[in-house]
Amino acid sequence: MFADRAKIFIRSGKGGDGHVSFRRELYVPNGGPDGGDGGRGGDVIFEVDEGQNTLGDYRHKRKYKAEDGQEGGKRRCHGADGKDVVLKVPEGTVIMDAESRKVIADMSGDNKRQIVLKGGNGGKGNQHYATATMQVPKYAQPGQPAQELEVLLELKVIADVGLVGFPNVGKSTFLSRVTNAQPKIANYHFTTLSPNLGVVDTENGGFVIADIPGLIEGASEGVGLGYEFLRHIERTRVMIHIVDAASTEGRDPVEDIYKINKELESYNPEIAARPQVIAANKIDCIFEDGEENPIDRLKAEFEPKGISVYPISAVTGQGVRELLFHVKELLDTCEREPIVFEQEFFPEDVLVAENLPFTVEHLEEDEHIFVVEGPKIEKMLGYTNLDSEKGFAFFQKFLKDGGILEELEKAGIQEGDTVRMYGFDFDYYK
Repeated sequence: MFADRAKIFIRSGKGGDGHVSFRRELYVPNGGPDGGDGGRGGDVIFEVDEGQNTLGDYRHKRKYKAEDGQEGGKRRCHGADGKDVVLKVPEGTVIMDAESRKVIADMSGDNKRQIVLKGGNGGKGNQHYATATMQVPKYAQPGQPAQELEVLLELKVIADVGLVGFPNVGKSTFLSRVTNAQPKIANYHFTTLSPNLGVVDTENGGFVIADIPGLIEGASEGVGLGYEFLRHIERTRVMIHIVDAASTEGRDPVEDIYKINKELESYNPEIAARPQVIAANKIDCIFEDGEENPIDRLKAEFEPKGISVYPISAVTGQGVRELLFHVKELLDTCEREPIVFEQEFFPEDVLVAENLPFTVEHLEEDEHIFVVEGPKIEKMLGYTNLDSEKGFAFFQKFLKDGGILEELEKAGIQEGDTVRMYGFDFDYYK
């Protein structure tokens, strides 16, 4: 089954925690700290697979998780890094944050591989925290947490030219004539439920053409399969608007063009402003009956607006060569730079702040004194003025937000007990 959209949950690996240990060897009575660092968590990576043309794999499995880093070990042993998870997608896939629909990555052009979620860094072992005043640090740095995100994958077909028009006007027949594509062709509406790509070769050069599934009125508002169809024309530089000039189903070709252009305008005005050519199809079914020739009517309506009209028959091939030459000339006047969607959402911005370690312990001589140590505390005390009311309020907020008060409560602190931090004593009150 063709699938051009999927919503999945991705999670990078958590960094391994640093280890707390001390060197214990014969004849080394006071060995120093030798706790190793934790391993780095695995990344979530998206990679273009040229052999894929659908997001169908992501309809069945919706959760993907990289491996966590391992904890550090004794004797300065470094924990193993977690394995990355690599997700293969077809070229043209746009990865978006599911909630905001902002673009994280566009897997097209030169972007063949991108890290979307980075694994957490491993925590440092206690060997890094030995100082002249703290020679036996009993703490190590926890590993950075994993990142997780729900993302929306959308496949936006990469083609130079898009075929647009109502269902059953002959787009699939036209594509099968001008390329080696073999779309299903039948006389019923919504024949094409997925884009068909083909390469056109002409004497003045070649280009990629896509048969965009048939649109209906209200498609820009999501009626029918509107959005699923419209997203595929976002990258095209020129559009061939195919109409049933013979009105074999009783529709007015002039009215049809205005309706489709209205849907394009509603969906994205920038797309509607791109060069367009009208292919007046099924001229083999037009018979002289004294009424105004539909080709003349189309030309009178649209050529003054700068839109060329080419009468063709996708069945017999009449007029097709002239149309393709004109399309290639239009492409040559357009920008050749591929349309790539810029990144708008940066997952790394939601990473937590530096996660430094700390310990909470009872003082052995007095159970009403709790000692809090670690670089997290030492760093904060170094640049906070506790003599000012504002500075002290900031420090209290730091203790709460950093989880330090929570750890003190877990350790059993009571009102009136003392908290000791690097030469500072505080009375604890809720």
